[in-house]
Amino acid sequence: MTVAEYLARKLSECGIRHVFGIPGGPSIPYIEAFRSAGIEFIITSHEASAGIMADVSARLSGIPGVCHSTTGPGATNLTTGCGGAFLDRSPVIVTTSEAESDMLDRTAQMNIDHQQLFRPITKATFRISCHNIGPNFDRALKLCQQEYPGPVHLGFPSDIALAEAKAAHESCPEKDPDPETFCNDLEKVVSLLRKSKRPLIAAGLTLARFSAKASLLSLLDRCRIPVVLTPMAKGLISEDHPCYLGVLSHALSNYLDEIIRDCDLIIGLGYDPVEYNYESWMPCVPVLHFNTIPADLPLKCSSVQYIGNPDEWFTVLGQADDFSSLKLPPGLTTLRTEMASSFQRLTGHFGPVSAMKALQEAIPAETDITIDVGSHLHLFGQYWKTNGSRRILMTNGWSGMGFGVPAALAASLTGSHSKVVCITGDGGFLMTAGELLTARRYNLPVIIVVLSDGELNLIRLKKSWQEKSPYGTILYDGDLFGSGIFLGVKVISADSEKDMHKALNLALSANGPVIINARIDPGDYDHLIVRR
Repeated sequence: MTVAEYLARKLSECGIRHVFGIPGGPSIPYIEAFRSAGIEFIITSHEASAGIMADVSARLSGIPGVCHSTTGPGATNLTTGCGGAFLDRSPVIVTTSEAESDMLDRTAQMNIDHQQLFRPITKATFRISCHNIGPNFDRALKLCQQEYPGPVHLGFPSDIALAEAKAAHESCPEKDPDPETFCNDLEKVVSLLRKSKRPLIAAGLTLARFSAKASLLSLLDRCRIPVVLTPMAKGLISEDHPCYLGVLSHALSNYLDEIIRDCDLIIGLGYDPVEYNYESWMPCVPVLHFNTIPADLPLKCSSVQYIGNPDEWFTVLGQADDFSSLKLPPGLTTLRTEMASSFQRLTGHFGPVSAMKALQEAIPAETDITIDVGSHLHLFGQYWKTNGSRRILMTNGWSGMGFGVPAALAASLTGSHSKVVCITGDGGFLMTAGELLTARRYNLPVIIVVLSDGELNLIRLKKSWQEKSPYGTILYDGDLFGSGIFLGVKVISADSEKDMHKALNLALSANGPVIINARIDPGDYDHLIVRR
């Protein structure tokens, strides 16, 4: 069996059905081996998109995603998507071609040290040979799924694809260290819980990754404790749940301060500081941090960590008997009503709130939604009602613009739903617009809603806070598309909430990809985005 055939067989055995990327000459034996093994090689328009698609396919399927590039510029392009998987905690196997051994230290075209390149943004990086592919593939598969999950890089020298894979006859290299054990002080944890009279739960990315929604809801049925979510935990509980407070750092999040500053204990349930550091929003009260691995917690306040799996967290929380008598802060309901009124006041014109309102009303509940980075993400995080069920895909640990479109394509290829909706700004859209050809090639039923305002709005806002002109934030003059077709994909324009409903009805009935060009007035963001 050749190295290429061996890799294809191992990926197939893992249940992997797609590899995303752009091949180079040395990739040819691998993509042919993938095809023979029933794995489809999805050509993307840019390697960064391949990394994003591998990340999202892993999130949705529970199986590690795989992406591939050629050496040099292909690999450097791939690092953007790889970094996303690293800080958004997705298990991904990143494969690249590399220089053959006798050229490693030579000056040569496209030749850089891939292990040095990928080391800071992966859990590990291995240079593969025909002798070590077996044990190193097994190590990569294990490492990428261990807590925190993340990408592992495998570099394949350009001259080994057709060599015989001798891995089965080789001993395993040095064993990777087991995850560090953490000594939990259960007595201290329970003492903190029992002393608290006004606790606040901050539910985060790890809790969402483990799909521990049922355990959280069961706890809230017994104990009425306010809950704030990090952005990537959105959807864990319904926005109408009595305990729901809101989403940290997103639109109008200053409204949450009244409840937050009155708490006497922060209970971080699967709270991953990669999204938003505790000290960026919490008062100086104790932090009780539940997660799967230790975190670097704020120094200014006392903190206790409990490291284990979510079942253990909720068992420990069950020992706080006094929590069952807690009552929600009296101002919580009023706060939520005031936030809703603030959004409603911005629906008298066609701005981002009106566009989101139309989307909320038109999109079926089972639809997968991907959100790109920008001011619209801040609005979506606070305004959108998931009802505890909608699947939302975003990047927040990495926060790279250009996530939305490739994420939508991956969701369409991986998921079971007929429609996927991407909500993006024009800046993020332009970064990955070439992926519309990928959508066309596979006739993916994705609806790409571009909130077109002609600027990098979030940067323009931050400049305005410093009393600076919008210089360096303007993207274009006039209309973004200028016609009804863009790269062969139908474009439907909307200039009002009524137009938006019509556009969505047309897009939902279409058989392939559709772009909705929502030409919004961005003025809403001036009132919604919170300066921190």
